[in-house]
Amino acid sequence: MAKKTQKRLPRRREEFTYRGYTIEQLQQMGASELVPLMPARARRKVNRGLARDHEGLLAKVRAGDEGIRTHLRDMIIMPEMIGKTIEIHNGKEFVAVELQPESVFHYLGEFSLTRRRVSHGTAGIGATRSSKYVPLK
Repeated sequence: MAKKTQKRLPRRREEFTYRGYTIEQLQQMGASELVPLMPARARRKVNRGLARDHEGLLAKVRAGDEGIRTHLRDMIIMPEMIGKTIEIHNGKEFVAVELQPESVFHYLGEFSLTRRRVSHGTAGIGATRSSKYVPLK
């Protein structure tokens, strides 16, 4: 049996769509047209009305300000925010995040992690008797 040799084609990066709409189409929509497209939690938040500080952040984004810094980790990423760089506070410092089309209707806090990844080293002083043994190569 002959083995088929297929040439792998490079992966084509298609234009991002959210529920059938491109980012440009989402940016042209009004708030009332965006609400049915949102996930349930984001839809509930927008229907209840955004807080004053959330509206202020949106105003800064619409004005085209550079170097926007915020503590509002619970802000929903709206289509008009795509392509902007926002510095989000993680509890210790501000982390610069460029908002990609895939992040539409997620929260800002999801992109600025509050905990660091733990990398455990070898057992040391104060370790239990069984874990003190480190094999020598």
